[in-house]
Amino acid sequence: MKVLDLHCPAGHLFEGWFASEDDFQSQLQRRLVQCPVCGDSHVSKRLSAPRLNLGAQPPRAAPQPQEAQPRPPMPEASPEARERLQAMQAAWIQWSRKVAENTEDVGKKFAEEARRIHYGETEERAIRGQTSAEEAVELLEEGIGVLPLVLPESAGGGSLQ
Repeated sequence: MKVLDLHCPAGHLFEGWFASEDDFQSQLQRRLVQCPVCGDSHVSKRLSAPRLNLGAQPPRAAPQPQEAQPRPPMPEASPEARERLQAMQAAWIQWSRKVAENTEDVGKKFAEEARRIHYGETEERAIRGQTSAEEAVELLEEGIGVLPLVLPESAGGGSLQ
């Protein structure tokens, strides 16, 4: 089992557990590894302390990502700042899960369903789903209260009315 320290371009730090380096690289290439805070799949490994397993096989060379783009190095934060950041990230994930638990996912029919609720064509309830930025602006212009909100896929993803 490999435990990796990971980060996204927004600077969110998190841990990932993988069966092997090949497993990590495979999941990374298929964009299955996502930041639990913002959902970004452009994830990079950070330097971390190794765990020595003297009985393990020699490591194989890791395949290089096809579209690797250089990223600026992440600035090091103080231990206090890292602790506050981790607490905020944990609170965000917990809140995101609560939102997902208390809303109905209507998927790509978000704008249509939000209008139906607003105009009294269906029962009023909290919904989430996906819509374009243009459609969200149109909803707001119609007086339909929407909140563009990016939820990590692990929490349910989507926008919220």
